Amino acid sequence: MQEGSKVKAYVHFVGRSIVYKERGEILLLKFAQALEDYGKVELFPKLEGKRMYMMIAPKPNAPKSKKVEKK
Repeated sequence: MQEGSKVKAYVHFVGRSIVYKERGEILLLKFAQALEDYGKVELFPKLEGKRMYMMIAPKPNAPKSKKVEKK
């Protein structure tokens, strides 16, 4: 995200774990909350087949990390 790229995060439900969809949504929302200084949620968690995914876009004024120069 520091380079301006979007992030697509997903949870893949295996076997009968699809029963716990709310756990996957909570996990993705916690991930988004951890990155709220760097990006904002562009697409909230959406279930597609056995995968629940969300998109996070970088904020234009996000804090940049210090780049280390290689010698």
